[in-house]
Amino acid sequence: MALRLIEIVVRERDPGGVHKLLEEQQVLGVWEDRLPEGRSLVRVLLDSQHTEAALDLVEEHLGAEQDFRVLLFPIEATLPRPSSPEDEAAQAQAADASQETGDEPKAPGSTPGRISREELYEDISEAAALSWVYLAMALLSTLVAGIGLVRNDLAVIIGAMVIAPLLGPNVALALATTLGDVGLIRRSLKANALGLLAALVLSLLLGLTFSVDPTVPAIASRTEVGLSHILLALAAGSAGALAFSRGAPTALIGVMVAVALLPPLAATGLLAASGHGHLALGAALLVLTNLICINLAGVVTFLVQGIRPRTWWEADRAKKARRVAISLWIVLLGVLALLIVIAGGE
Repeated sequence: MALRLIEIVVRERDPGGVHKLLEEQQVLGVWEDRLPEGRSLVRVLLDSQHTEAALDLVEEHLGAEQDFRVLLFPIEATLPRPSSPEDEAAQAQAADASQETGDEPKAPGSTPGRISREELYEDISEAAALSWVYLAMALLSTLVAGIGLVRNDLAVIIGAMVIAPLLGPNVALALATTLGDVGLIRRSLKANALGLLAALVLSLLLGLTFSVDPTVPAIASRTEVGLSHILLALAAGSAGALAFSRGAPTALIGVMVAVALLPPLAATGLLAASGHGHLALGAALLVLTNLICINLAGVVTFLVQGIRPRTWWEADRAKKARRVAISLWIVLLGVLALLIVIAGGE
């Protein structure tokens, strides 16, 4: 069980008011302390899948108050360990009720299998931040990938994908589209565009420096787009979204996204600089196809997990943004898939 501790700072007006507010939520404990200047600090311990509902409820009722602040912490362990008899009794009651109504039992206010929307947002925003470290890692991974492609060395290419920082900006774009967050859309697009541009420029320089043989398998395999590439990119996008939303380590999942983006991008620059324009166009088409699939799969995965904005006006804006983005990506993907089928891609 992944636990979270919520600390809430509010004006002291009704001792136990937050406790009463959360009495119908599945919390493991609530403690309240007095602070100076007429404020109270309330600590709430609960399971991670119940965090989002509790945060939404607290913000809805107390968010407009002076000095309001919420802090969220992951908990490694707690003693005594959380007991489960109440949960088992609640599940038994829900199961009995579901048998009478024919509905599936569902814990109220839970987000099964994922962390809260706020925690997810902070994790992804940090991963998508544009910094000199991000650009340096993009350049270093491109340098390693370019050398691996020229030498047809699979181990070197895999090493490049391990250090490539391409997961964060792409998952951030998918989440921003899901939530209709214009600010995050701009930041993720900027980080993604600059990272890909830096990689392309360096691969062009490598193409001018080294002798590039377009017939070596490592390069030739990335000059054509097949339906298998679409499935790979869709799986990569979905896996990236799932890794972030479950709070799982994303290093290995980042390799999967880099598989879809970094080698074909490096191949594009190498081939273009060495005078193989037609093959470079094929590699660039593969990059575009993978970008579309990764973001489309990410949005769908977030939606399936029930990630939505908190308020109705944000939800309306997000719905419009999702409709436009998903429609555009599906149309582009459909056109690309049709071209692949006509060309006999596999």
